[in-house]
Amino acid sequence: MAYSVTQRTREIGVRIALGAGANRVLQEILRGGLRLVLAGILLGALGSIAARIGVANQLYGTALAAGGLVFLVVAVALLLVATLACFIPARRATRVDPMVALRAE
Repeated sequence: MAYSVTQRTREIGVRIALGAGANRVLQEILRGGLRLVLAGILLGALGSIAARIGVANQLYGTALAAGGLVFLVVAVALLLVATLACFIPARRATRVDPMVALRAE
């Protein structure tokens, strides 16, 4: 996310110069980052369910219902960490000086 924000510094500078508020820039960057995280969580959950069914069919005495809470806790923890990982570069992007961003390159 930090790399993506660095690559978009010029675009963010233009948006701020045209009147976009800091909250709007922050929301846009967070939304883009969290969209990727939620897609990853969804694909990971689908893959883990498929793997769990495959393992349950191979092992005697395993229940499919056991461990659902673990998946939920891990997904929530991942979402919280990813939100923090997106928030730090997003907050830094809101402090971009438009003139410095436009002079870059």
